[in-house]
Amino acid sequence: MDLLTPDLGLFVWTSIAFLLVFFILRAFAWKPILKSLTERETGIADAIASADRLKKEMSQMQAENEKIMAEARAERAAMLKEAKETRDSIINKAKEETKVVADKMIAEAQQQIQQQKMAALTEVKNEMGQLAVAVAEKVLRQQLATAESQNSYAKLLAEEIKMN
Repeated sequence: MDLLTPDLGLFVWTSIAFLLVFFILRAFAWKPILKSLTERETGIADAIASADRLKKEMSQMQAENEKIMAEARAERAAMLKEAKETRDSIINKAKEETKVVADKMIAEAQQQIQQQKMAALTEVKNEMGQLAVAVAEKVLRQQLATAESQNSYAKLLAEEIKMN
């Protein structure tokens, strides 16, 4: 039971030691501890404010990024449309040029065919003329082979001349 009822001397010396430690701590440790707690509280508040500010900046940056992405998509779509129009125009131009060249080649081929046809007709006419002259010559030689037939033919020609 002695432990539960302290002695007055022990109580006084314990109180004196406690008060002495309390005043020493108050004089030398209390202010630095409060100062460090205040600094820590200020640091935490600053960190929270900085985090909020960064969060706002991040949301603004995200909105700006979305806007930039939308602009880039629109620009890409415009570039693709322009490229498609350019491609279509080049294809159409090439088709037109090809058609002009093909028409020109067809016209030249038709002209050459016509020239060759005319040359062939002329050649056929010349050969027919030569053939007709050769046949007539052979017929006349056969008919005018004798002197009597020559005289009768000369008289026939003279009569024809007199009639005209």
